[in-house]
Amino acid sequence: MGDVQTAESSNRARLAIMELANMISVPMSLNAIVRLNVPDAIWQGGANTPLSVDQILSRVLPSGGGDPENLQRILRMLTSYGVFDEHLNYSGDDSHSPERKYSLTDIGKTLVTDAEGLPYAPYVLQHHQDALMRAWPLVHEAVLNPTSEPFVKANGEGAYSYYGKKPEMNGLMQKAMSGVSVPFMRAILDGYDGLKGVKRLVDVGGSAGDCLRMILQKYPHVEGINFDLPEVVARAPSIPGVTHVGGDMFESIPAADAIFMKWVLTTWTDDECKAIMENCYKALPVGGKLIACEPVLPKESDDSHRTRALLEGDIFVMTIYRAKGKHRTQDEFKQLGLSAGFPHFRAFYIDYFYTVLEFQK
Repeated sequence: MGDVQTAESSNRARLAIMELANMISVPMSLNAIVRLNVPDAIWQGGANTPLSVDQILSRVLPSGGGDPENLQRILRMLTSYGVFDEHLNYSGDDSHSPERKYSLTDIGKTLVTDAEGLPYAPYVLQHHQDALMRAWPLVHEAVLNPTSEPFVKANGEGAYSYYGKKPEMNGLMQKAMSGVSVPFMRAILDGYDGLKGVKRLVDVGGSAGDCLRMILQKYPHVEGINFDLPEVVARAPSIPGVTHVGGDMFESIPAADAIFMKWVLTTWTDDECKAIMENCYKALPVGGKLIACEPVLPKESDDSHRTRALLEGDIFVMTIYRAKGKHRTQDEFKQLGLSAGFPHFRAFYIDYFYTVLEFQK
């Protein structure tokens, strides 16, 4: 009996490592169906009617062509990961080869272009651009040399400066961030009341001002300051109630009774985070607060979707942005706040990915 159990355990282990070794087929297949607009083709007007691969191809390639067999291979694999539902029809002459049709699961629906044009499809494409893919084989460099950054080694410069020279790549990143930000901002506006009573709010690293736009829709009395690098705010659209201010968060931050930031601290080292937070502290009155929305790692590792997403995101930051930028635990954020002078700290787990971290002066 023991030998049988050992053999079964060994077989499961080999299967698991084979799956992990070939895991690249999953994101690359996601990338393929997004490029082919398969989710939109199946969804088409909200019907989500199960379609055969021939029917899907007729929608994504109306002029004809394409390989239905290869498309089906991709859809079957993604079905095993819960992106599609597979519907088998055995009514044909050959019961051994059923007709397969596919519809979208809840996961697949996240890739559909919604009424606001904010699906997760750009998020998929953004993660698999050529410059990023060149960096992934160099992950081990971040272990061998603590000053080595895989993206820099692969592309000759850091991600932010590289993106700044590539308008198309930068535009895709902005779409990807908007697709992630909007659901989160809806969650925070519904579940967090820390913005009540705020009169002047600075969004540090606010980019085009999307977060402030949503905040002011709920709190129209707030004076919004969108603070980012001069070249960034120069491209920002006009938003009622929002003033775009260019500057450097490492030098100073505009005064306000509350400061907001999302996914800013994650891409900086501990020392850099402390410098940013010290400038926030200086810009706030007594009782003012810094509201930082960041991914927060659990203390223990497990195999839940949330933990995996957070840990995978941490490796993404290490590889693409900064080798010493990182996802942090709640305790690590609390200690950063204390080191910057903030005596009070609270964490609100409102969203599935981001946590609202409140540092009060």
